[in-house]
Amino acid sequence: MKFTLSWLKDHLETDETLDSIVEALTRIGLEVEHVDDAGARLKDFTIAYVISAEQHPNADRLRVCMVDTGSGDPVQVVCGAPNARTGMKSVFSPPGTFIPGKKITLGVGTIRGVESRGMLCSAAELEISEDHDGIIDLPADAPVGERYADWAKLGDPVIEINLTPNRPDCTSIHGIARDLAAAGLGKLKHERAPHIEAKFPCPQKVELRFDGADKKFCPAFALRLVRGVKNGPSPEWLQRRLTAIGLRPINALVDITNYITFDRGRPLHVFDAKKVHGTLVVRRSAKGETVLGLDGRIYGFTGQETVIADDNGVESIAGVMGGEASGCDETTTDVLIESALWDPMDIARTGRNLGIITDARYRFERGVDPIYTVEGCDLATRMVMEFCGGEASELSLTGEIPEQNLIIHFPFHETKRLTGLDVSDRESRRILESLGFMVSGNGPSVKVAPPSWRPDVQGKADLAEEVMRIAGVDRVPSTPLDRGGTVPKPVLTPMQKRTRLAKRTLAARGMVEAVTWSFVSKANAEAFGGGQPELALANPIAADLSDMRPTLLAGLITSAQRNADRGFGDVALFEVGQIFRGDRPEDQQIAASGVRRGLARPAGTGRHWQGAGAADVFDAKADALAVLAAAGAPMAGIQVVAGGPAWFHPGRSGTFQMGPQNVFGWFGELHPTVLEALDVKGPIVAFELILDKIPAPKPKTSRAKPQLALSAFQPVERDFAFLVDRAVKAGDIVKAAQGVDKQLITGVSVFDIYEGKGIDETKKSVALSVVLQPRDKTLTDVEIEAVAAKVVAEVAKKTGATLRG
Repeated sequence: MKFTLSWLKDHLETDETLDSIVEALTRIGLEVEHVDDAGARLKDFTIAYVISAEQHPNADRLRVCMVDTGSGDPVQVVCGAPNARTGMKSVFSPPGTFIPGKKITLGVGTIRGVESRGMLCSAAELEISEDHDGIIDLPADAPVGERYADWAKLGDPVIEINLTPNRPDCTSIHGIARDLAAAGLGKLKHERAPHIEAKFPCPQKVELRFDGADKKFCPAFALRLVRGVKNGPSPEWLQRRLTAIGLRPINALVDITNYITFDRGRPLHVFDAKKVHGTLVVRRSAKGETVLGLDGRIYGFTGQETVIADDNGVESIAGVMGGEASGCDETTTDVLIESALWDPMDIARTGRNLGIITDARYRFERGVDPIYTVEGCDLATRMVMEFCGGEASELSLTGEIPEQNLIIHFPFHETKRLTGLDVSDRESRRILESLGFMVSGNGPSVKVAPPSWRPDVQGKADLAEEVMRIAGVDRVPSTPLDRGGTVPKPVLTPMQKRTRLAKRTLAARGMVEAVTWSFVSKANAEAFGGGQPELALANPIAADLSDMRPTLLAGLITSAQRNADRGFGDVALFEVGQIFRGDRPEDQQIAASGVRRGLARPAGTGRHWQGAGAADVFDAKADALAVLAAAGAPMAGIQVVAGGPAWFHPGRSGTFQMGPQNVFGWFGELHPTVLEALDVKGPIVAFELILDKIPAPKPKTSRAKPQLALSAFQPVERDFAFLVDRAVKAGDIVKAAQGVDKQLITGVSVFDIYEGKGIDETKKSVALSVVLQPRDKTLTDVEIEAVAAKVVAEVAKKTGATLRG
C-alpha cells in the first residue's frame, strides 16, 4: 500500500515530521517497507540552460556543453546524450552530487582530454523513470537555477507499508490516517457525505440473479448514471498522485475510480452507458464464457465466478476487472458509476481461477466497508461532475446493505491479562472510540460495537489487541519466562532433530548446503517419477517451474551443472527439504539428498598426486550411511539391496530398506539418459533418504550411558576365503559370519573379491576378515579353531559357499 505524505495530510491534521510518522506507523502495526523522499534525494539537482553544445574534438558521440547553472560563471560539461543541443534546458548536477541511478558520487573528470565539471542527467539517472535515451528536456519557461525537485513537484515523499490480510480498513489512506490520529499524531479530518442533486431517475435496470445462500455473492449493487460528461485528462494534482504510487493516469473517469480506491478503500467501476445493452445482470458465470478484460487479455470462465452481464454477454468480472467492451474512453458522454458489495471468498477464488491480481481484488477479498457503498458512489459522482460536467440521476440500489449487529462484552482488564500491558480504563475507552468503535457503559466492563470497516474484530482478544497496538507494543514489559524447578522437555520434535542432524552430518563430510526451488519443469519431474496432474501448478511463476518436485535431486543436479558451467566442476551439494509424491498429506515427505560431481570426494576436493580419482558410488553410499547413523537408525538391521529407481544406473546403485515393505533410500550413479534429459554432463553420484520412513531408534530405559567395557585381552583376527556363486551377495556372507557368536565376534569385513583365472567362471572368491575379542581369558588355539569351523559351517549353510583351498 503506497501513499504520499501530502495525500495523508488531506485526511490527517498534523505537524509531525516524516520521520515521526514513519516511526509511528511501524509502531502501531502498519510496517513501513520503504520511504522514497525524492525531494531530499534530489536536493542538489538544479535546472540549467545549455548555452552551447559543440562537437567533442576527440569523440564522435560526445559534445562539449557550456551550461548556465544560474549561479556564477558558465560550467563546462562533457555530455554523451544524443539530444544535447544549444538552447535547451535540462537538469544539472555539480561535482560532489550522488547520482542515485548510477550509485556514484560525481567528481571533476577529464573525458577524452576535455575537463567536465558536472553532469546533465537523464530521468533514469535520477530514478524518476526508466528513460535513459537522453538527458531530461525541460520546457523553455523552466526557471534556471531552481531546484529541479521543487519545480517538478517531486518533493512529496512516498511511503509504502506492508499490510497484514486482516486490516482491510488500512487499504485506504483515510483508514491509515484514522490509526495515526488514534495514536496521537494529529486529528482525523471528517468529510461530510457529498450531496448529489438528482435530475432524473436512473434508467438502467439491474438484476441480482441469486437465490438462497447464493445471495451472499452480491448483497447490494448501487448504480448511478451521469449524462452529458466530457471525458478527458484528469487534473494535474490527481495525475501526480496516481503516478507517485505507481499507477498510470488514463482518463478522468478511470482516474477517479482509482483515486477513490486508494483514498477511501472503495473500489468502483465505470461503464460507458451507451455500450451497455439491456439490463445489467449480476450472476454466476457459465462454463466456456469469455470476456475481453481491460488489460487486453481474454479470460475464460469455469462457472465458479461472479460476473456482470448484459444482453450481449459478460461485461465485467465482478470485483476484479472490467471488460473492454463497455470501458470508458474519450468518446464517453454518459457514464454508469457502479459501487457494489462482493463476497470476499468468492472474489479471492475468482482471482485465483483467472490468475488476476488487481487493486480492486486486493480490497474486496479482504472485505470493504459495506456502509460506504452508497457514499463511495456519491463521492465518485461529485468528482465526475466536477471534472467532466454532466448531470446525475437518482441512485439505484438493488439488494440490501447488510446490517452490523455484533456486540462484544469487553472487560478492560482483558488487555492486561492477554498482553501484559497495563492500560487504564479511560485510555482504553479513548483508543477504541478514536478507532471508530462504539463503547457503551461506564463500569470496568463495557459493550463494544465494531465499526463497519473492521470485519476482522470478532471478540475480546481483538479489542485487547487494538488497545495494545495503539497504546504501544514498546510499552509491554519484558518479563522472563519462568524456568520452573524441573528440567524442561525437549522443544524440537523428533523430525526436527533428525533434519538438523542430517544437515550437520553432511556438512561435516565436506558437502555444501543448497536451497533449490520446490518447483521443477514437467520434463524434470517426469524423469524422477513425478509429473502427475495433481502436482501441476495452476499459476506457475515460470514455464520451467510448473510442477511440484518429486525429489530433491533434480534441483541439486542442475545446481551442480550450473557450478560446472562457471568453472567449479568439483562440487558436493546437499539439501534437506520437502518432496511431493501426491496431493495427500502423507505424500508430502522430508528428504535428505546429496550429489557429488567430479573430484569432490569426502577426503577432499580437487586434483592431487595422492588423490584417488573422481567421486564414485561408494562415496554416495557412505554419505547416506552417515546420515542414517546420525538419525539413530538401527544400522545392524539395514539391508542394502542392489539396484534402485529408474533414474539410477542399474548396475551401479543400491537401495536401503528394512524388509521389502519399508524402502527409505537409494544411492548410486545417475543414469546417462536422465543426465541427458536434464542437459547435464556426468558422471554424477547421488543419494536420497526419506527421513520420515527411517525407523526411529528404540527408546532408552535410562538417560545414563552404559558402562564402558574394555577387554584386557588381545583380539584375534582370522581370514577366510570362500568360493560362492556370483549371484550371492557379499553382505549375506558377512551377515552369516556375524551370527555365529555375537559376543565373541566383534567385527566382520570384506577385504577382497576375485573373479577370473583359477576359479570357475560361475564362481567368485570373497575374502573376509573376522575379529574375535575375548572378554574373560585368552583364547587357546583349539577354541579359535572351533569358532573358525563354526564360521565356515554357518556361511556354507546360509549361502552355499565353500572354503577356498
